[in-house]
Amino acid sequence: MNKEVSLKAIIEGITTAFKKYNLTIFIIVLAGGLGTAVILLNNTLKKSSDTSGYSSNLDITSFDQATIDRIKQLHTSSEFTGNVPLPTGRINPFAE
Repeated sequence: MNKEVSLKAIIEGITTAFKKYNLTIFIIVLAGGLGTAVILLNNTLKKSSDTSGYSSNLDITSFDQATIDRIKQLHTSSEFTGNVPLPTGRINPFAE
């Protein structure tokens, strides 16, 4: 019952198994590598979008009076601003 195990027999067994299952091994390694890449990319994106603990050193919260006046002149889209003049020779396709 004593069988002598040699290094050559072990290598031949591994080679035979690899020849038999090389496509399966390739697919498993490829899927594992792609899964790892997706997980690492997801973690990188999560870390880069985390802004807790970030404080900006810029303090741009002041407006000049001209900007404030222009903002006050704006109107909402529901307000009527008058008829828009059409170019000559054209009719308004939206007129009722």
